[in-house]
Amino acid sequence: MPKDWSGYVDLQLDVDTAGGRRAGLEHALRTAIAAGRLAPGAAVPSTRALAAELGFSRGTVTAAYDQLIAEGHLVTVPGSGTRVAPTAAPRVPAAGPEVSRSPAEPVHDLRPGRSDLGMFPSAAWLRSTRRVLASAPPEAHALGDPRGRPELREALAGYLGRARGVHADPARMVVTSGYAQSLGLLASVLPGPFAMEEPGHFYHRAIVGRAGLGTVPLPVDDLGARPDALGGAGAAVLTPAHQYPSGATLHPERRRAFTAWAHETGAVIVEDDYDGEFRYDRQPVGALQGTAPEHVVYGGTTSKTLAPALRLGWLVLPARLVEPVTEAKRLADAHTQSLAQLVLADLIESHAFDRHVRASRLRYRRRRDLLVETLRARVPQVRVRGIAAGLHVLVLLPPEGPDEDEVMRRAASARLALMPLRDHWQDPAGRPQGLIIGYSTPLAAAYRPAVDALCTVLRTPT
Repeated sequence: MPKDWSGYVDLQLDVDTAGGRRAGLEHALRTAIAAGRLAPGAAVPSTRALAAELGFSRGTVTAAYDQLIAEGHLVTVPGSGTRVAPTAAPRVPAAGPEVSRSPAEPVHDLRPGRSDLGMFPSAAWLRSTRRVLASAPPEAHALGDPRGRPELREALAGYLGRARGVHADPARMVVTSGYAQSLGLLASVLPGPFAMEEPGHFYHRAIVGRAGLGTVPLPVDDLGARPDALGGAGAAVLTPAHQYPSGATLHPERRRAFTAWAHETGAVIVEDDYDGEFRYDRQPVGALQGTAPEHVVYGGTTSKTLAPALRLGWLVLPARLVEPVTEAKRLADAHTQSLAQLVLADLIESHAFDRHVRASRLRYRRRRDLLVETLRARVPQVRVRGIAAGLHVLVLLPPEGPDEDEVMRRAASARLALMPLRDHWQDPAGRPQGLIIGYSTPLAAAYRPAVDALCTVLRTPT
């Protein structure tokens, strides 16, 4: 190994020395560049480092590099060593299957499902990261409790109790890699079928189906999901604070009916509180779990408050489910990575998380107001639902206007990404038609143009 590590980068080369070391090295480098294993601009080891790695003389490696530089495969960059030439390109096979090309990326994106990524609190996250790295014990980097870091479970218990009304015991919490994993873990330990809201999230139905469980559709109206349709379900998945996609809030009488059903039958309610912090007309509605902690599993995530790519979620469990869900998590992926857990714990404890949520709530309310006012002024024939909370609204299309298929064709022509309502019904035949508009997705500067594009595709030609 070279004593000077400054020019050392890993490089796997199969050098055939039958025709000489220099010729073999030149051929191996040309092959790696042509195949794309060494991309344009990629660094190669210094001559000293590669000579030591291969057991060749430095002169042999230097001569090989000089030859490839003369051929235009390599270049020397002052202060940066030797690199693959920027114009070098991998060889394209002369024949082969046609490469499929993805459609043009949308110019405007109003699909639901994520926060404004430009609002991510980078400065606060960096400060918390620095504090965590300066103080975290070495064991924080080892595999630990499948339930997650105790620091995060403690911080979440305090936050969820005061902000969402959750009865959260840190010992009864499991940190997951997002809500999708949370639901998958529950589907692996709870009996089916699962009663799921109709319309509801098609991806969540797929997760339950993947676990081999059937689903019972729970019709949704203006008062939220209907408990009279539970049938013989073993569990019910609800979005009580802000139903997805209708935007309805579960009525207090129905909240009581669902918890009474769970108490009487021994079934479990899974509460998906995906955007419960974002209520605009009054204080956020408290979690259903707070009224029946032994019968309701509370599921939360950072996907809407911070960013989906963090892959952080959590479950607050009834006592009887702690052991089976913990074991399911251990078998799934041992535990969720520790560093992000510790950073989020610090963000919560320093109240930077609360400040971020409050600021986001104000910005999203302004976005919602702009969307609703613009639609009412420019496309009055559509009906807008679910505006009291969350990060999306439901736009119902009038029977006399363009249907979903026509709107989606127009949107594609305008390079506007939209989410049709039809995908959220188990059986879309005869159902209302509409769009789920996510007003949190576009970055700030792109929001108004996206709303303008939406009004254009919704307008009925005169």
